[in-house]
Amino acid sequence: MAVPTFKHIYGPVYSWRMGMSLGIDPLSTTIKYCNFACPYCQLGGAKEYGLERKVFISPAALAAEIKELPADCHIDYLTFSGNGEPTLAANLGELIKAARSVRPNKVAVITNATLLTEKDVQADLCLADLVLLKLDAGDEASFKKVNAPAPGMTLAGIVDGIKAFSKIYKGKLALQMMFVGHNKGQAAQMAAIARQISPDEVQLNTPLRPSPVRALSEAEMLEVKKPFVAAGLKVLSVYEEEKKEYKPFDAEATVKRHGRYNS
Repeated sequence: MAVPTFKHIYGPVYSWRMGMSLGIDPLSTTIKYCNFACPYCQLGGAKEYGLERKVFISPAALAAEIKELPADCHIDYLTFSGNGEPTLAANLGELIKAARSVRPNKVAVITNATLLTEKDVQADLCLADLVLLKLDAGDEASFKKVNAPAPGMTLAGIVDGIKAFSKIYKGKLALQMMFVGHNKGQAAQMAAIARQISPDEVQLNTPLRPSPVRALSEAEMLEVKKPFVAAGLKVLSVYEEEKKEYKPFDAEATVKRHGRYNS
């Protein structure tokens, strides 16, 4: 029987952070909808910033697609990410509940943490088992360079939002840090911020999938890791974690949201 073409889910993909991950795109837009325009993003730059929380897909439509997955499909996490910033989906909490109603897997959300000061966003994310928060800079100038945020956003505001959320969240909290040439010298500053937040783990990454920005070498990433270890933080680093081959159900949909997964 032919595998159906999916509009809202993609993968599964093997994640060095989460194991087998079924991607869920709560935006499902043809154009990237995000309030960052990170130069390293494998999805390319946003045509314009997405700033308003909107409803893009219905919980019923998402549940129907997940039901179409083969019964023997091994999945460790249902991961909300997709073609932009997932917390810009105004019904993210309802979508998480819909996914849980179909499959018993743990739920993860990968977010750039820009909306964590909003109570409704906090409530939505509290429904997830794992929240992965982007933090790519040690000062405001680097934040603007590495993440190219929408006007008015500040690193200090994001850090304050993360700290507020960490006080109420009961699940597993991880910081995702993407290192490129511009911010590799800020590892000590970023480790100090991470120490203040005290996440369950810190995930150190560099753009290994095709990207306009050069990935750091394994030797460079080992240097980046040192101040995080010295700060007493649990650290995962992309070159040191296990990689596995996998074959998604729909390669085109997966590349659209995840980048060139087989590169």
